[in-house]
Amino acid sequence: MKFLKFALLLLASYTIMSCSSDDDNNQPLPVNETEGLTLVKTFENANHKIAIFTESGVLTDGYNKVFMQFKNLNGDVITNVNPDWTPMMHMESMMHGGPHSAITKVSGKQSLYEGWLIFQMPGNQSEHWNLSIQYTIDGSSYDAEGQLDVQASAKKRVNTFTGSDGKKYILAYVEPVQPKVAINDMTAALYQMVSMNDFQQVNNYKVRIDPRMPSMGNHGAPNNEDLTQGADGFYHGKLSLSMTGYWVINMMVENQNGEVLKGEEISESHPQSSLYFEIEF
Repeated sequence: MKFLKFALLLLASYTIMSCSSDDDNNQPLPVNETEGLTLVKTFENANHKIAIFTESGVLTDGYNKVFMQFKNLNGDVITNVNPDWTPMMHMESMMHGGPHSAITKVSGKQSLYEGWLIFQMPGNQSEHWNLSIQYTIDGSSYDAEGQLDVQASAKKRVNTFTGSDGKKYILAYVEPVQPKVAINDMTAALYQMVSMNDFQQVNNYKVRIDPRMPSMGNHGAPNNEDLTQGADGFYHGKLSLSMTGYWVINMMVENQNGEVLKGEEISESHPQSSLYFEIEF
């Protein structure tokens, strides 16, 4: 009897040790962490598959919130990845990058990572965006890359312009994603293009906003608040929308000294600024 108990104890110990020796970073997850997201693209190299997701299932010019998940070739998710990325626009005569964030793990998720990309323009038959992903797992370095299908947004969501100071800027619409008849929280991203591959966050400027409805006598709405920079680096304010329909958000960008770098005041003789976003809901 003592031998039998010893044998059972030994078998149980072996089973526990075998289970604990499995690589915890390459295991099927008990829940689907990409639920509610739509696959955009899958990159693959000799070791891994990288799935790219968005909520809508598409990428457009302007600001895009992007999610990714890494798997080995057996389909097991990997949870200890340190990723980075580089977007690059391949044009007929040149190449340039675009503003982008760092990649971080989604809060409360084991295998899902997130970041954002700003595309200044959509792709076409002869020009396209390419995404290069560099990452490490357990100290080993890998990379993968592929072409992205970046479509034209239905409404204007990004402005690229040269300011009166001679510098090149990118101003992208971020929120509200689903505008309402209310005073909405509005967010935009403002970057300076220092070189073809260097985009720096612009600090301490102001984005003045004046939303108007062209089809309704170009009337506006009260209680808007101009966008100023928050702790996250983005520009935040209040967007007042008094009814559903098509709106033009006219804008003026001012530097730290209050000098207007781009955009114009709205008047009867000047119904729309050269700097604007469009929304319709």
